[in-house]
Amino acid sequence: MNRSLHPVVRPTLALKQGSMESRRHRWIAHISLLASDLILVFFGFVLAYWMRYIAIWPDPLKPIVSEVTGYNYVPFDAFLPTTLLLMVVLTILFETKGLYRLSRGSGFLDYAGIILSSTLTGIALLIVVVFFYRPFYFSRLIFAFAGVNIVILLCLLRILLLGIRHWRWSKGIGQERILVIGGKGLGQQVMNGIAAQPGLGYHLVGYLDDHPISSNGRIGRIYRHVGALSDLEAVIQTRGIHHVILALPFWDHDRLLRLIQSCRTLGVSYHVVPDLYQLSFDRVDVLQISGVPLITPKEISLQGWNLALKRTMDIALAVLSLPLTLPLALLLALLIRLDSPGPAVFRQVRIGKDGQPFTFYKFRTMVVDAEARKAELSDLNEADGPLFKIRRDPRVTRVGRFLRCSSLDELPQLWSVLRGEMSLVGPRPALPEEVACYESWHRRRLEVTPGLTCLAQALGRSDVSFDEMVRLDIYYAENWSIGMDLRILLMTVPAVITGTGAY
Repeated sequence: MNRSLHPVVRPTLALKQGSMESRRHRWIAHISLLASDLILVFFGFVLAYWMRYIAIWPDPLKPIVSEVTGYNYVPFDAFLPTTLLLMVVLTILFETKGLYRLSRGSGFLDYAGIILSSTLTGIALLIVVVFFYRPFYFSRLIFAFAGVNIVILLCLLRILLLGIRHWRWSKGIGQERILVIGGKGLGQQVMNGIAAQPGLGYHLVGYLDDHPISSNGRIGRIYRHVGALSDLEAVIQTRGIHHVILALPFWDHDRLLRLIQSCRTLGVSYHVVPDLYQLSFDRVDVLQISGVPLITPKEISLQGWNLALKRTMDIALAVLSLPLTLPLALLLALLIRLDSPGPAVFRQVRIGKDGQPFTFYKFRTMVVDAEARKAELSDLNEADGPLFKIRRDPRVTRVGRFLRCSSLDELPQLWSVLRGEMSLVGPRPALPEEVACYESWHRRRLEVTPGLTCLAQALGRSDVSFDEMVRLDIYYAENWSIGMDLRILLMTVPAVITGTGAY
């Protein structure tokens, strides 16, 4: 099928090229830092081996011969699998704890806390695994030495990198271009804070305001007025803006959501200065500039290593389920064909991640002309928002009603999971005409791969309102973890068995 974006959700890709380039640079920096950490983890273990088996710590006066040639001697080659296992475990822990996703204002203690907790957890797991298989072979002290060495080395690297970063920023090197929206009150206070703290790494381009304070376009002869609020997209494109700070007075907050949507459309990060206004963000990062809190919604958790980990789990669970689901699918296909004329599998275009259309499969539960009859049943729609659902839909067949109540009509979507178009858990894929009716904040659910089940289905299925479903989808995307996926899958089982909210 044509993989081009559906006209309803086609983003302005040309406007995002600069953002994509910035993301590519951040990804390269991420991989480089991860590789450096892994090298230091390996070196930390090598140093631990030297401390225990060569320098014979903590008893350097003990005869070397008895240590090196005795029963307790272990060549370093024997530790290679253990070292590699530790590197893998620490990579997963660092990624899941967000070591490489800390905000710009994070200090050394933020990094040190994650490094310390992750290393302690990794060493503890390693000791359990190693001494379960070879309890009397390795020295226990080598693992303690390795943990201490790794923490020290990784913390020293962070001190070095933070020092280099702040030095470069203070010299104006590698700074990110920032735009403030709002030139009065908090906006001016934010700009004063940016100018007073070059170590933050920001270059203040100027501010947007419909009514600049002075006729010469400057505030206090420092900050340049670069346009009105309606010029936001043009200024971002022409001036290469990396970040936007929204510091609007309370009487302009009705324009806030539109400005936020413009930032998201252009792929530019943004912060919000709270001023007699509250946003419904479940999780936020807070950065302070001269005592002014800047609020930024958490990024989607499903990216990078988290996305790779989720994809691995999807494939593994889908493949392991095949001995059960494949014979069941063949039996259900036969029953559908015997019950009513038409194909057993229903195909439909749905909207997936980033607005990409894909072919959606499920067992047919309605008569073959169901789509043609949809218009005549529009007055019976019982769902809110852009959804279309009827509790006692006359188009549903006898077998189809059973399949819907048991959710067995979703089985063919395992093929989409294996193809990577869907996940086991994620927002349910929407129809193009439904997406066309989305409000701007609804589109955030399109940033995640759609799923066979979701948090809304686990909690109440069709009984959950559309807005509540979207909020749950966004919460899932921002708070994802393996444990959450497993809990949703387990919560879905009783919902399917009881048929709660299914129609």
